Amino acid sequence: MSSQSDERRLATRLLGGTARNAFTLAVVGVSVAVTVFGAQALSQRAAAAPTPVGAPPIPVATRALVVEDGYTVSRSFVGQVEPARSVALSFELPGKVDVVEVEEGETVRQGDVVARQDTRLIEADIARLTASRSALQARMEFASRTLDRNSELNTRGFASSERLDSAIASRDELAARIAEVDAALLEAEIRRAKATLTAPMDGRVTVRRVDGGESLSTGQPVLTVVSTGAPVVRVGLPLDLIDQLAADATITIGGRDHAARLQTVRPDIDPVTRTRTALFTLVDADEAVFGQTARLMLSQRVEAAGSWVPLRSLKENAGGIWTILTLGADGRVRLAAVEVLHADGDRVFVRGSFPEGTLAIDEGPQRVAPGQAVRPIGDS
Repeated sequence: MSSQSDERRLATRLLGGTARNAFTLAVVGVSVAVTVFGAQALSQRAAAAPTPVGAPPIPVATRALVVEDGYTVSRSFVGQVEPARSVALSFELPGKVDVVEVEEGETVRQGDVVARQDTRLIEADIARLTASRSALQARMEFASRTLDRNSELNTRGFASSERLDSAIASRDELAARIAEVDAALLEAEIRRAKATLTAPMDGRVTVRRVDGGESLSTGQPVLTVVSTGAPVVRVGLPLDLIDQLAADATITIGGRDHAARLQTVRPDIDPVTRTRTALFTLVDADEAVFGQTARLMLSQRVEAAGSWVPLRSLKENAGGIWTILTLGADGRVRLAAVEVLHADGDRVFVRGSFPEGTLAIDEGPQRVAPGQAVRPIGDS
């Protein structure tokens, strides 16, 4: 009986395991069927949906890069307007100033009297010397007549040779004394002429140092006269630019450009600024004010291969590297590293590995990224 019972329990366990396995297989089969059906449904729905259209390439403004062999740098140097000639007038001889004929700022012509010294002592000396000469001249006439008589008497044997020689000596002495007085008169006339101060050139009075009545020593300045024609501009220039100076230049004074001509370059170097001084004559700036600031504009050619690009097209990347965006043959944006050589307002001169004619994105480089497809809208 126990053996039969064990068989029945074993059969029951076998039937239960088989039923469970059958149920599990059924569940798995249902799951697989549902999964396959769902995948087919999704595939059919995806196939039935319309294919999306890609966004069109955005338009960008471009310009063709032109490779040039160099660029020109404009440099400005500050100078000062000066008169072509400036003369401090003074009397050669000491004396008292009688009158100054001109005022500061007054225009004078060459030879105009500008100041006079008191000449009363000179006039008195001339009068004394003139009187002395008259007296000597009278004695000279008497001595000449005496010599003539003694010469005649000596010829006839009525006068000795000693007497004749004495008459000749008296005449010669008087002639020498007259010559001495003439020299003194000439000196007095020169002193009287030098007591009148005249303008050495056409110009204007800038400084008046005396008003009249002062007693001045030799060479003490009375006033200053400057030439008003063709002013000069004095400019200090770096040593490396001296050899590049042209005969003609442009100088700006008070916002106006004036033509100028190189007059000379001083051979020495300024010990403070370490520059050499160049003097330019202004051709058409007679109205320039002396002491006014002037600016000399010079152009310097720098030989270096590169291209001009707008400043707005530059981008600074990591490490301080400057780049521009270019357009490749496939219509996609490319990144090109460049070296900035010179900046001039809103454009820069750059050097890079791009060939001649490369299209560079001109405006709005921040709107696109390398590798993006774009549409150029023209070579600006």
